[in-house]
Amino acid sequence: MLSYRHAFHAGNFADVLKHTVLVHCLRYLGQKDKAFCYIDTHAGPGDYTLTSDYAQQNREFDDGIGRLWQGSNYPACITDYVQLIKQYNTSPTLTHYPGSPWFARTLLRPQDRLCLYELHPTEQRILQKTTSKDRRITVYPDDGLKLAYGLLPPHERRGLVLIDPSYELKTDYGQVVDTLVKMHKRFATGTYALWYPVVSRRRNQLLERALQRTGIADMHLFELAVKPDSETPGMTACGMIVINPPWTLAANMAEAVPWLAQMLGDEGTGGYRVEVLAGA
Repeated sequence: MLSYRHAFHAGNFADVLKHTVLVHCLRYLGQKDKAFCYIDTHAGPGDYTLTSDYAQQNREFDDGIGRLWQGSNYPACITDYVQLIKQYNTSPTLTHYPGSPWFARTLLRPQDRLCLYELHPTEQRILQKTTSKDRRITVYPDDGLKLAYGLLPPHERRGLVLIDPSYELKTDYGQVVDTLVKMHKRFATGTYALWYPVVSRRRNQLLERALQRTGIADMHLFELAVKPDSETPGMTACGMIVINPPWTLAANMAEAVPWLAQMLGDEGTGGYRVEVLAGA
């Protein structure tokens, strides 16, 4: 959707969960010397100024990264994530939040590649400007949900795909399943990280069942809720469904997600799910 701008939501609780999982997966892939490819289907501009009009409108970051900024005694994977955010900011004050392209660019090695899709023309230009001097990076001005499967399998034969649509269209729920099936057929050993919002529990249940019916194995779910499910408009929770996750991810998230639910939950109403949707 060309109307969607992630800057309104930068640094919120959904970004905290998504980027914690992303950082862990990238760190794990980087443990072997062999190169890998990172594909982002909805990259965004890669940089968000939290003092901008967009971010200030709802200040969602206050209840996300803002609650963690001055904290301590984090679970290990949260420590890694927060330290990267502090590295991104040039002062002790939280003024900027990085998008997924920055995390990938920071954690990938010289031998690795980044393939970034972004459809919004304004965000394309920002992304192109900030990445143009990095030969590892290719920016595609297209819809990654429809076209990224064409890059698979990568010649490195190792890779991570982040699928992160806005879900402003209800058809996105079905399309992410179709996209994952196409991708998995081409590159069955790749790691796939699918982000989803919870605005209607029924819709999410249908998504999970559709993914289970694909027959794809080794599928894990990590969900963070900041308030109970509700029939009123608005996102109450979000999650990451990871296919072929690093073997270390489940244990780390089993510690991190309950901690995040306690820290980011609205007046003690946070919750979480850590489940296996399909065994290995």
